[in-house]
Amino acid sequence: MQNFWINSGFNTLIKNDHGWLRVTPDYLRFILQRPELIPIAESGPHECALHQALLDQPSRAIRAEELGLIEDADARENYIHFLKLRKSLLDAVTVERFYLEAFRKGVMDIPPVFLDMAAHAITRSLLDGIADIYEIRAGEMLFRQQRVSTDGGQVLAADAETIQLFSDTGGFGRVGRLLAQQGTPLASVNMDVLSHENSQLYWLREDRYAYLLDLTRGRAGEQALARLLSRWVKHFLGLEVVLESLEKVEDEAWRWHTGLDVESTAILNDLYEGREVDAERQQRLILLYRLIFVDAREMRQDVAGKPIYVGIAISQDNVLKLKPQNLLLNLPLAQNG
Repeated sequence: MQNFWINSGFNTLIKNDHGWLRVTPDYLRFILQRPELIPIAESGPHECALHQALLDQPSRAIRAEELGLIEDADARENYIHFLKLRKSLLDAVTVERFYLEAFRKGVMDIPPVFLDMAAHAITRSLLDGIADIYEIRAGEMLFRQQRVSTDGGQVLAADAETIQLFSDTGGFGRVGRLLAQQGTPLASVNMDVLSHENSQLYWLREDRYAYLLDLTRGRAGEQALARLLSRWVKHFLGLEVVLESLEKVEDEAWRWHTGLDVESTAILNDLYEGREVDAERQQRLILLYRLIFVDAREMRQDVAGKPIYVGIAISQDNVLKLKPQNLLLNLPLAQNG
């Protein structure tokens, strides 16, 4: 098997007997190497010294006076966030428990970038040993924002940051940005749609998140996302569920639904309540699934055996930011009944 997502921190973590990722000193070091924390040329000596001290001993106590000595106010705030994150991770012991507890308790004190970082490592773990590159590309959606095209009825998801990079630099990074500022024409860089023919090239390009995923209903990308979401539920909750693609909800006994983003939640709520949803909003609901529990006894008694409808929608400006935690927090589980 190929290694992938080397920037996920997965290789610094250790799987426990449950298959969850135990936090290690090396994972804390990995976080310290992120752009939010690593010193830059303009960083002061106190910031650099604190950073090195934490690299040497990632769990060492940090006094308030040490934080106060950091020269830059933004850097000081970043270290305060890091210390809160470190405490939450060490208290939780595993990245999965940290992720679940963050959303159960509320995430006001945790910057979204750190939650996406945790989802990145967890998704990498649950895809370990999986050869299906469609599922691996779908996995990017659990921690990276997408821009979605629906032209001609085809639903194509592109990594939003990569789209912006190509737009700014023609795909040539810092050099390309400099050339663009100078008005030098750039050769266009096309993002390929992931296909059976080019899928093995993913290993050569994965750090740039440069493949489009075809999420059109019934195609490989959409089906891979359904399998991945089933895997996500199994990994966290230990439950076997199956997601089946739908065109629309036709169920007079509709009892339960969950959206995996802000837009789909609002649309499904309106449909469920019988409120008018105009054609433009309905078209933004790009994916709809029927989620079925393999064992209905694991559901709340009042909805046991009934389907759960799961939606995914894009915003008015075609952006999709999945909230995979919704699939963990909003299912009608028996123990919650």
